[in-house]
Order: sequence, then C-alpha cells, then structure tokens
Amino acid sequence: MKLVVGLGNPGDKYTGTRHNIGFQVAEQVAQRQRITLKKKGYQGCYGVGRIAISEATILLPQTYMNCSGASVNAAYRSLGIDPGDLIVICDDLDLPFGRLRIKGEGGHGGHNGLRDIIAVLGCKEFIRLRIGIGRPERGDITSHVLSGFAPKEKQLLPELIATAADAVERILSSGVTEAMNTFNNYNLLDEH
Repeated sequence: MKLVVGLGNPGDKYTGTRHNIGFQVAEQVAQRQRITLKKKGYQGCYGVGRIAISEATILLPQTYMNCSGASVNAAYRSLGIDPGDLIVICDDLDLPFGRLRIKGEGGHGGHNGLRDIIAVLGCKEFIRLRIGIGRPERGDITSHVLSGFAPKEKQLLPELIATAADAVERILSSGVTEAMNTFNNYNLLDEH
C-alpha cells in the first residue's frame, strides 16, 4: 500500500490558492485513476484504488496546512506503511512557478505542513513532490500563498498540475530515482 497525500487547506475560501496546489495534483491523480475521494476518515477525505502497479490511498487532510501531521499520521499508522511508501505533494515558495522537485527524504524547507508531518511522524524519510509557486518580490508571504495565481500562471496551471500528476504516477510505477531524473529538471516556463 502507498499513501499519496496532497497538502492544502479545506474550504471554498482556499480553493484555487497557491497553497492548495497539493490538493489539485492529488485530485488529478485520483480522477485519472477513477478513485473517488469521498470517504471520510484519517481527519481527511480519501479514496483507495490502483495507481500504476500499486494499491494506493489518496488523502486530502482537512486539518489545515499547519496541522497536516495529525491526518497524515492517522492514515500512515492505520495503513501500516513504511516511510518510503508515503508521497507528500505540496507547494514550494523557493521554487519558481512551473518547477518541480522530487526528493526521497529531507527537511521541511520552511514549509509548515511538512514541518508538522515530520514532527508528528518523527521521521524525514518520506518522498515529497514540491511544486514551485514562486516567492513574492515584496509583500507578505502568507498573503502570497493564500492568494490565487496570476493570470499568466492560471493559463499554465492545468499543464503544471498534469505534469505533477505524471510525476506522482512515475514515482509509483518506476521509483523515486527515475522520477527525479525525469522531472527535477522540468521547467514549465521553458516550454512556453
């Protein structure tokens, strides 16, 4: 069993914000695999199905970003998975919009959702897919992550989400190293 977690904030107020891109990618993976995310449990919404060769649970925590660890831990413990079978999808301020970064383990990089997951699980050895949302040149970071995408970014967002979903599927079908080799040099803006 694999556990794929998209990070975000629950509620209509946050739909379409930069901070919720993890939700959007997880939802795209679920849609492609015909996995409905209607079950309630693990302090989130989830669904179970097959992705590539793996049985997988896709989870959208409903605990708010900064408290994601409680939801992830509930599913992680209940499913009895190993750290390497957990994939967390999240936004990244330090990557320019349109970039992807896959890592097999590591720190939180200042991301409060990852910080909470690491603290609650007590380990860093899980896979993370970070999706670049860019850092504001000036202004409040909280306002930036909780705002919608700029018009040019909105145009490119479907392609970015689709490519990030491809990356999740590649991790599950071919392993994290091959996925890193394929997607860590990806830059959506080079394509346009």
